[in-house]
Amino acid sequence: LRLDFEGDQWTFFKPTPQDLEVLLGVDIHEMQPYRPLPEQIAEQLGAGRTLIVELDSFYLPDTAATAYRREHVKSSVAAEAIDVAGESLRYFHNAGYFELHGEDFREVFRLGRELSADVLPPYTEIVRFDAGARLTGEDLRSAARAQIREHLARRPADNPFLRFGASLETRLPLLLAGDAATYHDYAFATVRMFGAGFELCALLTEWVLDSTDSRAAQAFREIVDGSKVLSFKLARRKPFEPQDVVAQLCAAWADAMTRLDDALA
Repeated sequence: LRLDFEGDQWTFFKPTPQDLEVLLGVDIHEMQPYRPLPEQIAEQLGAGRTLIVELDSFYLPDTAATAYRREHVKSSVAAEAIDVAGESLRYFHNAGYFELHGEDFREVFRLGRELSADVLPPYTEIVRFDAGARLTGEDLRSAARAQIREHLARRPADNPFLRFGASLETRLPLLLAGDAATYHDYAFATVRMFGAGFELCALLTEWVLDSTDSRAAQAFREIVDGSKVLSFKLARRKPFEPQDVVAQLCAAWADAMTRLDDALA
């Protein structure tokens, strides 16, 4: 709900620690990976906790359609089970549950490598499930409404698609002249990012308002549709006029925010 255009990319969205603690009793905070990560993962799982670890998608088999054995891309996974001696890890990644083993296990954790002193350890968070009550049912929905009101109060002060549209027009000639890698990098940080984020907003709106025909959710989905249109047009790398699509995105964002304000008033 607070997604904003940050100048050259859209906000990299993730649930805030406060939301997770208030709604689900889950505490997530940074921890220091000062030992071999498989050992730390095993110890924390044994204590009823888990770790979220930033790993290289080059060694994550579930990214076979994108980065696996093709590109070195950082991504975070949540460990669910680990067998250090057997070299296997079961983990949650995005909306799925996966397993890696053998060479992928050794490489993703950089085991048996001689690394230079300037190679930094990955960003790692510990997840504790004992930070409070896990809300359910109408208690969860009511608490979520309160959190949503707070986020809406901190949304961008102006329409972020106005700034995005101005930036896109400036960058468009270079994007059209660039190669496929340039397009994918830009698309991930922009059209795919806000498309995925506002799709989650649509799902959230339907759930929190207990309705599948919410007008706010419909407006959020118009943003998703606009992100797909721009993505396709950029992928073709042929000249086009983005003004009409951007105008529709601006209108949909304003409509979604107004309708959600009214629904939660």
